[in-house]
Amino acid sequence: MAESVKMPRAESVETPRAIGKKVLRPRQQVEDQIKAAILSGALHPGDRLPGEVELARQFAVSRTTVREALRSLSTQNLITKTPGAGGGSFVRSVDQSALRSALVDSVHNLLALGTIEFEEVAIVRQHLEVPAVRLAAVNRTTEDMAELREIVALQRSISVDDPRVPALDEQFHGAIARASGNRVLASFVSALHTETEPVHYLDLSPEVGRTTVRQHQRIVRAITEEDPAAGEEAMIEHLTYLREHLLAYQQR
Repeated sequence: MAESVKMPRAESVETPRAIGKKVLRPRQQVEDQIKAAILSGALHPGDRLPGEVELARQFAVSRTTVREALRSLSTQNLITKTPGAGGGSFVRSVDQSALRSALVDSVHNLLALGTIEFEEVAIVRQHLEVPAVRLAAVNRTTEDMAELREIVALQRSISVDDPRVPALDEQFHGAIARASGNRVLASFVSALHTETEPVHYLDLSPEVGRTTVRQHQRIVRAITEEDPAAGEEAMIEHLTYLREHLLAYQQR
């Protein structure tokens, strides 16, 4: 009988036990601990952080390390730094207003650097305003309607060369976005509107001003009647009208 050949037994490969953990740089550790204190509520909006010297003592690091950590937290809009006597580093409000502020700063810087085009931002904003008005027609409150009517009434009472015109237009569109009930959507609409406010770029004639106000009234009426389809139609008409006049003005 032929002898059977025995194959060598395969040795099992043992997976190394994971005991290691990434070692963070001192700056990152300081940043992470302050951030955790803010997000956990241990530090509240408006709270003033200890000075750089005291933070350096508490964390047993250099002032340079603390300064770098604070700079990073400021970039993330978690703290704000105020110079001068009585100044320092203060915890910012971590809510939708902080989101809006971060978006405004980011979009403004990207536009200033030429990294993105004005037209790109304007198109995104217009696309967001349509679902915003549809949601507003469903979710608006009595307070929302009172605010919108007050804005439109004031718009009707002033002339197109009144310095309040741009701010009122921003308030109108911002109020609709807030009435949507979606705080993230409201933050995006408000931030993008701030950077692409068409009124700033339009040669406003009395006729353009009157037409714009009439369009605003139509939008408010649709929201009042809880009619999302009518709101969408009115908003598209309004945005298209502004866009056509803006393009015509830029081509002069």
